[in-house]
Amino acid sequence: MLEYLIICLVAVAVAGLTFFSGFGLGTLLMPVFALFFPVKIAIAATAAIHLANNIFKVLLTGRHANLKIVLLFALPGAAAAIFGAMLLNWFTSLPPLASYPLWGRTHLITVEKSVIAALIMVFAAIELNPSRKHLSFDLKFIPLGGLLSGFFGGLSGHQGALRTAFLLRAGLDKNALIGTMVISAVVVDLARLAVYGATFFRQDLPALQEQGLLGLIAAGSLAAFTGSFAGARLLKKMTLAGLQKMIAVMLFLLALALGCGMV
Repeated sequence: MLEYLIICLVAVAVAGLTFFSGFGLGTLLMPVFALFFPVKIAIAATAAIHLANNIFKVLLTGRHANLKIVLLFALPGAAAAIFGAMLLNWFTSLPPLASYPLWGRTHLITVEKSVIAALIMVFAAIELNPSRKHLSFDLKFIPLGGLLSGFFGGLSGHQGALRTAFLLRAGLDKNALIGTMVISAVVVDLARLAVYGATFFRQDLPALQEQGLLGLIAAGSLAAFTGSFAGARLLKKMTLAGLQKMIAVMLFLLALALGCGMV
């Protein structure tokens, strides 16, 4: 029950924090799942909650989306997400790079954990960089942005920062921008979850059911809905520098522990 409590509390807080902390749901929730499950399962579980939460947001904002921009961005993104998810599955099949004993346990340093740890650090640094707010790309690069965002979304779940940077110059008003980003995120999530489901998620399903993962995903999704609902109405859309720094430090520490095989 401890994992239910922790994941639901984090999902509520994170979904609300996404409205003003600068960090996305997947960036913060995936490392928490990684405390209880293998990294590949943590990424897939977070993707399921991310999808459910974005579908909820589509109901609120999707009608404002620019469908032409969605097609230009999301279709390349979906294709790249499939490749990124397949690459993640391949990483999980590689043998450990090293192992060492510590505190009565053998810790494994794997390619999968090392890659994800490095990406957590890189994207935490990107989110923390104040100049990220002003980062944008010309409209002609939107398909490229979809490819990059989708690839990293499939590989590790980190897609929000790139999606925002490439869509900011699309000439959309605030409501259209949010709607376009949300629908694009749903398309990418569906593509990568199809691969996760067809590979390791299906293979490990009996064991995952015994561990209560499906219940955790459902509970985490409901908690994220609550957090999004509260965040949209009760929190000002602003950046709190102190909170950002604290979150970034925690992500760096967790990524370090993950890369060292301690998580």
